[in-house]
Amino acid sequence: MKKSLQALSLIAFLAGACSQQSSNLDWPVYGGSKENNRYSAAAQIDTSNVQLLKQVWEYQTGDADSSTQIQVNPLVVKDVLYGISPKLKLFALDASTGQQRWVYDPVTDSVGEEIKGEGYFSFNIARGLAMYTNGDEQLLFYSANSKLYCIDALTGKPVRSFGNAGKIDLRDGLDRDAADLYVAGTSPGIIYKDLIIVGMRVAEESKAAPGHIRAYDVHTGERRWIFHTIPQPGEPGFETWEDSLAYKYVGGANAWAGFSMDEKRGIVYVPTGSAVYDFYGGKRLGNNLYANSIIALDAATGKRLWHYQTVHHDVWDRDLPTAPVLLTIEKEGRQIDALAQVTKTGYTFLLDRVTGEPVYPIEEAAVPVDSDLKGEVLSPTQPKPVFPEPFVRQGITENDLNSIVPPSSQDSIRKRFLSTRHDHMYAPPSKQGTIIFPGFDGGAEWGGPAYDPTSGLLYVNANEMPWILTLIDKKQESAKKETLWEAGNRIYNGACIACHGADRKGGGNYPPLLSIEARYKEPDLIALLHSGRRMMPSFAHLSESEKKAVAVYVLGDKQAGRAAFEVPSQPGDDYYKLPYVGTGYHKFLTPEGYPAVSPPWGTLNAIDLNTGKIAWKKPLGVYPELKEKGIETGTENYGGPVVTAGGLVFIAASSDSKIRAYNKRTGAVLWEADLPAPGFATPSVYMVNGKQYLVIACGGGKLGKKGNDSYVAFALPGN
Repeated sequence: MKKSLQALSLIAFLAGACSQQSSNLDWPVYGGSKENNRYSAAAQIDTSNVQLLKQVWEYQTGDADSSTQIQVNPLVVKDVLYGISPKLKLFALDASTGQQRWVYDPVTDSVGEEIKGEGYFSFNIARGLAMYTNGDEQLLFYSANSKLYCIDALTGKPVRSFGNAGKIDLRDGLDRDAADLYVAGTSPGIIYKDLIIVGMRVAEESKAAPGHIRAYDVHTGERRWIFHTIPQPGEPGFETWEDSLAYKYVGGANAWAGFSMDEKRGIVYVPTGSAVYDFYGGKRLGNNLYANSIIALDAATGKRLWHYQTVHHDVWDRDLPTAPVLLTIEKEGRQIDALAQVTKTGYTFLLDRVTGEPVYPIEEAAVPVDSDLKGEVLSPTQPKPVFPEPFVRQGITENDLNSIVPPSSQDSIRKRFLSTRHDHMYAPPSKQGTIIFPGFDGGAEWGGPAYDPTSGLLYVNANEMPWILTLIDKKQESAKKETLWEAGNRIYNGACIACHGADRKGGGNYPPLLSIEARYKEPDLIALLHSGRRMMPSFAHLSESEKKAVAVYVLGDKQAGRAAFEVPSQPGDDYYKLPYVGTGYHKFLTPEGYPAVSPPWGTLNAIDLNTGKIAWKKPLGVYPELKEKGIETGTENYGGPVVTAGGLVFIAASSDSKIRAYNKRTGAVLWEADLPAPGFATPSVYMVNGKQYLVIACGGGKLGKKGNDSYVAFALPGN
């Protein structure tokens, strides 16, 4: 391996040297490159001078509120930076000064006006955009909720020849009726020749759109191919669904985390999430291909080349949270073009990216199957890579419980722990409550890892937050006519309780609904149910009477709730009438609000892909009150790292409103700076006119932090 890495180091050095001779070095693709490696050859800022970094500009979009977020990894092409605001305005800035060049607001665009009332104002979270270039032609593609827009990068104007006057509706062209289902773009698509390849976010309740992958002509918006992630009759993988009609009704198996691409070979790599409903699989028996899989597709045709499933019959919401990193490694004297897929569970899957074969053995390890949920049939085994070692703890015992809180708090969390099921990372969801650890947000999350070709180190930030999943019997429609109140209670327990909780106190990123009547009237709440907003999906598939019933119940209007309600009959009802539903996304916390597990709670890890060992691990982020006591814990973190030829790893991501630079070989913190809000995003690194910049979106809006609207850039002093 040393010989190979020396060669790679020389290549990277020469690339870095060449880049310094050039006046510009772009960040042209989400994740830095189509290999998704988040690596920059810029070396002007290095370990010897990084401590001199200063803020050089800040751009405020002007449209944040208390709950908005920015998770964008901005693009930089030539001397222009392209980003997205909290309310989905697309903008272009001078990348060296932060001065605005143009803004496109689809809400006020004359074409945008025609889609008011169709869920447009839900302002889903966007993480980035894609650019197509051909000579002087530059086209930007980004999603605002269910619409994919094509914008001229030079003018900021829609390209009216694309789709319907500059946009296409991602609910169309799914080979299934999804007109009333929630579909939204989060991570951007990827360009291959004259195609834009896209995935999407879908609802996580029982009635959801399928997560099929599609490619569109960049000029016309015509659909050129589709890959069914839930296979149809006659397609490979169909046999992994025991019910032959499941493909008509079951949703999910979607690529919400973006893509990577081997452009030379014409292969696009697709990471998928779980099928729905997330926590009960009795209506989708079988291994459920192509959910929870890395899928290699021919980028020109959409034909499946190979796949690898990382979780069979997922009932733990263990989506693949980021696209794989493409890299070249050496094993036993042979160079292998491979990919590294990090996961919420803390595993890293190393696969030959041409054949899909594991580079190192992956065991099918026995896991618990003794579910107490009627109709559930779990997979008896789950894939377990033997190389490299996991980057987070993969289970929780009584000895792992938080011991830095007072004894009374330790007793409280111990009692809660002993009342749950906690025997395995793949312990089945249960009525008594099951510890999910690693948690719903990883392990790894959507920020993704960075890879340094000069050392073979893979850098990944991770969460170590335990959650508790509890399922309850779901109320079913009564044979008799219901009242609006009874129907609202039943629908809430089926569609809303998983996020907002039985007590309506919310949890995680989901707000409480207590006293909501002070903020919403019935028509407003019905409109919100139809459109969705940010983390909340649209419930447009509910009938008008069902939406009214939910509004009446949530608003506590018992007088209106006395009215009669008739249950509407819909196709596929047998698939959507689940016997169980989760009570909400609940973190397992101490009475003080800290994670109930011992630190670290958030880390930055350097994984040596030569040895399979963790080269270094550092807490990422601080709780100031604990740091004063000398306790380094790390915090939950969202967004990823960037690694540079200058010997640095840059990352924000933590909840303490800091951005930091680490020595990429030792993990020593060499620099940190305050941000106006937490940077829950991945930085971009670029050069303009011979000067290197680091930019981060500071959106806050998660982990109880107020929303913000800033993009902040740093550089060394001087010209």
